[in-house]
Amino acid sequence: MSFETILYEEDGPIGTITLNRPDDGNMFNVTMCHEIRDCIEQIRRETRTRVVVITGAGDKFFCIGGRKDGMEDTILYAGTLPTLEMYDAIDKLQKPVIASVNGFAVGGGNVLQMVCDMTIAKESAVFRQVGPMMGSFDAGYGTWYLEDMVGKKKAKEIWFNNPKMKARDALALGLINRVVPDDQLKQETRTFALETAERGPFALASVKAAFNARHGGVSGLARMAHDLLLRSYMESDESHELSEAFGAKRKANPAKFGK
Repeated sequence: MSFETILYEEDGPIGTITLNRPDDGNMFNVTMCHEIRDCIEQIRRETRTRVVVITGAGDKFFCIGGRKDGMEDTILYAGTLPTLEMYDAIDKLQKPVIASVNGFAVGGGNVLQMVCDMTIAKESAVFRQVGPMMGSFDAGYGTWYLEDMVGKKKAKEIWFNNPKMKARDALALGLINRVVPDDQLKQETRTFALETAERGPFALASVKAAFNARHGGVSGLARMAHDLLLRSYMESDESHELSEAFGAKRKANPAKFGK
């Protein structure tokens, strides 16, 4: 896959998306949001990749938010940075997504790592929400998911007072999962991802869908029932017997439904 603002590579069962705008803090723009969404959509349709890693190019920035340059001058959707399409793609991908935070994760970049299923960060990484300092905010993923991770009171402090958080502080709060020495981030990320990739892919997809069903409303419930639980049902003895009976135009034998 070839892209303008991201890099994508595969290493066995691990697919790595690298935000590739290091001269601009790896900030996501319209193109990057669409490219991450499109890349994840292609990953969703193949079976080679078991785990996805998202990281930033260079050693200073994971991502420091979004930039609206080049967008249409309109209050309609074309004038809105399509971050939700990117977050939604990560959230709904049936494979685990790990954020490997290699520097500053600020604003939308911090929300990006929160949307990922797990996060590993290097010791010198910094996490921060700065929206209210700039007259901006994220009243969706950035608030709901943050509250789930750190609790309502702390989440409000992070949004209202905008403190800088070191990686160890973020770990203590439950905002991230692991902290490693700076020079070991790449190797430890690979180890983390391979550990996850060894688990059953159907089980991982089911667990991820179960977590997402809480916030997903009818969409989240449908993903559990249709994409996962229904698929399991369709492989049952009951399903096979009913399907065969229907095709043969005979009555189904309940004794073959299994227990």
